[in-house]
Amino acid sequence: MERLQKVIAQSGLTSRRKAEELIIDGKVYVNGKKVTELGTKVDPNHDEVVVNGVPLDKEEPVYFMLYKPTGVISSVSDEHGRKVVTDFLPTENRIYPIGRLDFDTSGLLLLTNDGEFANLLSHPKHKIYKTYIAKVEGMPLRESLKKLEKGIMLEDGKTAPAKVRLKRSDKQKETSIVEIAIHEGRNRQVRRMFEAIGHPVIKLKREEYGFLHLKGMNAGEFRELKPHEVKRLRELAVT
Repeated sequence: MERLQKVIAQSGLTSRRKAEELIIDGKVYVNGKKVTELGTKVDPNHDEVVVNGVPLDKEEPVYFMLYKPTGVISSVSDEHGRKVVTDFLPTENRIYPIGRLDFDTSGLLLLTNDGEFANLLSHPKHKIYKTYIAKVEGMPLRESLKKLEKGIMLEDGKTAPAKVRLKRSDKQKETSIVEIAIHEGRNRQVRRMFEAIGHPVIKLKREEYGFLHLKGMNAGEFRELKPHEVKRLRELAVT
């Protein structure tokens, strides 16, 4: 038996918090009876759960890691007909990305149909570091990189401290390669951070998500996460 809000979240329909709101608002029925009490236990394999008039699909949770190429939308559909991340995964499950990578950013992206898992990993209070490799204009001074390490003021507030390492610089091309790890997920955050210190990003790739990495993978390839990896990500999120 599982808590009703957990069953709804794991179906991929919504987050657990939103599921709780739907229960309180009388939008959830179990075996034909309205349920408004949080913590109600149900059998996900036998009880019929209906949310907003729609029965929950009893899908097995799936967890994927994708090496997103540039020029791909981090969504399940696009009104302009552009390629989306779910186009790369041959699955019938209703899956969606956890967070997003910009259209012009490549790298490691997680996808799932487990709403609770997605909410856990994307919640701001859960500090899972994501590591990016950025090719930037110019050769940043150590003082500039220290600003990123301490947190820098953007239009939507000061960023959390980052881990930053200058990997190399090319004086002839006037470009540099910088590794930066952050645990926040604001829109175009890494690009805006480098713009704030006067070194706009030319190319950006997310290489690591916590302990997961892209080694051995090519752009457009994916793999299913192993059970121990899913467990470890859950543990990382709550520590």
